[in-house]
Amino acid sequence: MSYVALITGASSGIGEAAARRLAREPDVALLLVARREQRLRTLADELGGRAQAVACDLLDPGAPARLRAALERDHGGQLHLLVNNAGAAWRGAFAESGWELVQRHIKLDFEAPVRLTHELLPLLRAAAAAGPRADGRRVAIVNVASTAARVARPRSAAYSAAKAALAGWSDGLYAEERSHGVHVGLVLPGFVRTEGFPARELLASARTRWLVSEPEAVAEAILQAGPGGRPERYVPRPYWLAAAARILAPALVRRAVAGGAFTTTTDSATT
Repeated sequence: MSYVALITGASSGIGEAAARRLAREPDVALLLVARREQRLRTLADELGGRAQAVACDLLDPGAPARLRAALERDHGGQLHLLVNNAGAAWRGAFAESGWELVQRHIKLDFEAPVRLTHELLPLLRAAAAAGPRADGRRVAIVNVASTAARVARPRSAAYSAAKAALAGWSDGLYAEERSHGVHVGLVLPGFVRTEGFPARELLASARTRWLVSEPEAVAEAILQAGPGGRPERYVPRPYWLAAAARILAPALVRRAVAGGAFTTTTDSATT
């Protein structure tokens, strides 16, 4: 039986890398979701008959039901892995950007994955109820949050708020779904070089180059936190130190961030 995976934000960056990585696994069928139809179809064609493209705006109220219908029509209602990757970041100080920027992030980076998960959870539970797979792969949800969920930076508070909500919800959902056999994993990338975030400023210096990951590294983390059953992965791995420091020495981390650490001049990024 195929291992059916749905990936949002699959037309570029982390989502595209995750699709390419999963396509190398045996017996995987992919449902690729993004707004940019042509790029999505090009990727699906490259991956051959194992991938299907569905152009969809996750902010559309009817999007979750449409994706469930596609799974029921083309995969017999089977779903083993949901990767909630689609998201975006727009920078701006709260005093100038206000509630509008916060709401913009909440709708895409938190509400959209929550709504999609609620629609598809019955399919995931049904797949888990069928019993353990012979290949050992877990039925899972992977939520791609951000290290910003743990450590907020100036001009990125709205993004951090949405990703922190996603991370907190993931922890609670893991506890709720464990008894149903559905694993919930969390991936927290730091700076990732993507189309929307080329990271030129960080890559230009040998001192900060290590802070930047490639999408392929995040794709590996998604496999570990999904089919592999890991609870949480930071990318790069040392980023967990910043999250730990935020708990153990919050005043120190606040001073470091306010003083310019972990900041860039890039004003937007997408995942």
